[in-house]
Amino acid sequence: MKVLATQRFAGPAWDELDDVEIGTLDELREDVEALVVANESVDEDVLARFPDLRLVANYGVGYDRVDVGACARRGIAVTNTPGVLTDATADLTLALILAVRRGLGVGDRLIRRGEWTWTWSRGFLGDEVTGSTLGIVGLGRIGAAVARRAQGFGMHVLSVRSGATDDAVDALLRTADVVTLHVPLTPETRGMIDARRLASMRDGGALVNTARGELVDEDALVRELVSGRLQAGLDVFADEPRVPEELLALDNVVLTPHLGSATVRAREAMTRLVVDNVLAFERGEPLPTRVA
Repeated sequence: MKVLATQRFAGPAWDELDDVEIGTLDELREDVEALVVANESVDEDVLARFPDLRLVANYGVGYDRVDVGACARRGIAVTNTPGVLTDATADLTLALILAVRRGLGVGDRLIRRGEWTWTWSRGFLGDEVTGSTLGIVGLGRIGAAVARRAQGFGMHVLSVRSGATDDAVDALLRTADVVTLHVPLTPETRGMIDARRLASMRDGGALVNTARGELVDEDALVRELVSGRLQAGLDVFADEPRVPEELLALDNVVLTPHLGSATVRAREAMTRLVVDNVLAFERGEPLPTRVA
């Protein structure tokens, strides 16, 4: 089975694919039966270039840029890689919480610029994580893993599940010292953290996002952060790899370049799942992580 991938993916499992080519999605290919993508856009226009396509294997748990409905209408199966990146993403979430609340980014920049000129008893003060309230929006695999880690740090944990009522989400945002997002990007969740909800957060509160940038009204978030009223730890953005320029000089924001699953173990395990799905499809077996 001819496989076209948008890149070579990490780990030894990749070498188990016999007929795989690295290329783009912008040319007509009548020989390709399976695509391996890292949540690149797979819409009607892309699908039209692959008339013999039978499988889209997504490298990642989120597949919001794959038009699942269009794939289903063409009889194309879609798979993803859930579970294996849970710990890596939860670890990064907690790292961002700690970095934001304790001002690790500020301290790092001070030393690198040679601006640390005072004794330890002077200077800026951060906020303790222990005893603060964490609000988790989305208590799936990753959200639950974050909750376990936060409890280990002595945080009070509140949560709402994906699909919770507006009132429940509003109450959580008003109550929490730190809000972290762990819901999938869907038409219902796009822009769910809007200007009104950001304004309802506590003064000095922090928003942490390792899910999808489009969950948040980014312009409204930038305004809140520039004002200094809120803090944020952001691993994802609405138009990656573009990051709003206004954020780059702010001390109340910690920025990372979509590192949620960026560990050797997680990425190799993701590749293992992709390959297992491709090989299962080739053999006519049930797909391990089929989503459509």
